[in-house]
Amino acid sequence: MKTWATAALLLLPASVMAATEGAITVGSKIDTEGALLCPLVSLALKAHGIKVVEKCGTGATQVVRKALLAGEIDVYPEYTGNAPYLIKNVRFEPGTFRDPARGYAAGAAADLAQNRIVWLKPAPANVTYGFAIPAKLSAAAGITSLPQLATYINAGKPFKVVVSQEFVDRADGLKAFEHAYGFKLTPSQLIILPGGNTAQTESAAARGTSGANAAMSYSTDGQLAAMGLVGLNDTGAAADIYQPLLTIRSETLKKYPSVPAIVEPIFATLDTATLSRLNARIVVGGEPGTKVAEKYLREKGFLK
Repeated sequence: MKTWATAALLLLPASVMAATEGAITVGSKIDTEGALLCPLVSLALKAHGIKVVEKCGTGATQVVRKALLAGEIDVYPEYTGNAPYLIKNVRFEPGTFRDPARGYAAGAAADLAQNRIVWLKPAPANVTYGFAIPAKLSAAAGITSLPQLATYINAGKPFKVVVSQEFVDRADGLKAFEHAYGFKLTPSQLIILPGGNTAQTESAAARGTSGANAAMSYSTDGQLAAMGLVGLNDTGAAADIYQPLLTIRSETLKKYPSVPAIVEPIFATLDTATLSRLNARIVVGGEPGTKVAEKYLREKGFLK
């Protein structure tokens, strides 16, 4: 089965297939997972003799995406479910990103056609939005799922959640959960942080900062138990599926056609449980993302 990366390469003349001198600039988002995936990609490329310039922690989603389109970076890890918010003037059919294969195919085709951005094969993990609350609140109020949280909120109980601005603004963020579960938060119930790092939102909820007793979370956050938090079950599947993958400029792929063969086998090992475990080593264990990435690559035989 051809990937979109393979399809793009078939369009290229033989004269541009060989790698040229230079370096690939690798960027990432400013969250915990970005701090893991960026060096994971960088170290793997370096191990195969490709020069790399690292710009890990480039910025929030829109910032790092603009950097890719402008050529300020050449590659960065993205997520399939973000396609509707990154690829302009494309209308995706409702429900497209609830199906992993359908979402990947639609997003990859649109980004290649409109922006000459190639999507490599995604990881099997699903890094999707969720809510986490203190374990004490969960036990006291009997809240383990989002329907139960909605009942709690609608009863007028004290509730204040720490979120990112992106989570509030996006249709598949807070709005999707409010619509699916029948609750509506007021501005006074939101503590909005500028970035999307759930280590920060969850830390604030765990400490009860400014009255917070909930946080925006991701399904691959491995630090919840250590912080005294529990993730709530999304029984209505309000959130879309977000599989991690590497996005790469077509011009870069022309110069470095070996990138898919280097990166895709690594991403194939990253299921939800694995990413959760690796993220926890950064947030809970205090290990630098580069060290976690290097150890993992060695464990899996991608680095000698």
